[in-house]
Amino acid sequence: MNKDIERIVLSEEQLANMVKGAAAWLDERFKDTNTPPLAISILKGSVFFYCDVVRAMKTPVQLDFMTVSSYGNSTESSGIPKIVMDLDASVYGRDVIMVEDIVDSGNTLHKLKSFILERGAKSFTIVTLFDKPSRRKAPIAADYSCCEIGDEFIVGYGLDYAQQYRSLPYIGVLKREVYEKKN
Repeated sequence: MNKDIERIVLSEEQLANMVKGAAAWLDERFKDTNTPPLAISILKGSVFFYCDVVRAMKTPVQLDFMTVSSYGNSTESSGIPKIVMDLDASVYGRDVIMVEDIVDSGNTLHKLKSFILERGAKSFTIVTLFDKPSRRKAPIAADYSCCEIGDEFIVGYGLDYAQQYRSLPYIGVLKREVYEKKN
C-alpha cells in the first residue's frame, strides 16, 4: 500500500466485479440499438474504468474522449467546469454513454449533459464508478452507479490528487495531511 493512503476501500478484485456489473447493465440497456452508442471518457480520471467497461461490454461502441477541468490541484470543485478538449465524433442522433469516475458536485455532468443534448444526441446515459450524493450541488444523477461513497477523498484507479495516485490498482482514502498541507 502507498504510504499516503490511509486505508484501501476497494481492491482490484472488487473493482473488476463492479466493471462487469456496469458492462452487463450497459449491454442490457443497448441490446436493441442499431447504431453503436458513442462511449465518452472524461479524461483523465475515468480512463481506467472506461477502458475496462468498454472491453467488458458485448455491445459494440464507438470511443471518444473529452477533457474537462473543474478541480485543478484542489480537493474542491471550482463549480465551473471548463471543456479543455472536445469530442472528435458527432453526437447528433446518437445514443451517448458518458463514463465517469465519480459524480461529486454534479456540476460537470450537468453542464456536459446539456452540452451533448444541445448537439442533438438521441439519449444521454451516465455510468459512474462512484456516486457521492452528499456533495451534490447540481440536479443530476447517474443512470448506473457501481458504488455510493461518503465524503472521503479517494484516489487510485484513475482518481487523483494533484495528478498523483492515478495508477494505484485499488481505491484508497488519501491521508488528510497529504492534501491539507498543500491547500
